[in-house]
Amino acid sequence: MKKFLALIWVIVLVIIDQYTKFLAKTNLENQDSIAIIKGVFELHYLENTGAAFGMLQDQILLFVIITIITILMILYLYSRIPYEKHFTPLRYILIFIIAGAIGNCIDRVVNRYVVDFLYFKLIDFPIFNVADCYVSISAVLLIILFLFHYKEEDLEFLNLKKVDKHE
Repeated sequence: MKKFLALIWVIVLVIIDQYTKFLAKTNLENQDSIAIIKGVFELHYLENTGAAFGMLQDQILLFVIITIITILMILYLYSRIPYEKHFTPLRYILIFIIAGAIGNCIDRVVNRYVVDFLYFKLIDFPIFNVADCYVSISAVLLIILFLFHYKEEDLEFLNLKKVDKHE
């Protein structure tokens, strides 16, 4: 039942991502940017055929393969996490990362590009989308969790064995 709820969360998050991209394509394509906060934040339509910051343009097959491998690794990790309240934040973070990966992968397969539309003009940050937010924010939270919340013994479910350099 808990795995089913995780799947439902992933589906809902992917639908939200895809809907925002649909709205962006429908309302922003072939238009000037729309200032939400003048000089700070804009909606600006962009078709990105690359990865983050426009790297690796037109490498769709590579992105799809990397996405599938990443999702499989995360699903394996997710399946090993104990069903304890202590690990709930980790579970949610992995759900968001999977949803973000799927959301952008759908764009790459269907459109051959990813729809980006969120732009922080104040710092000239590269244009991004909701799926990117899922992945980026989750990655930061994951780092924070591992630095400040989880201890080494909490991660025994991973079966990571230390190699004693003195043996």
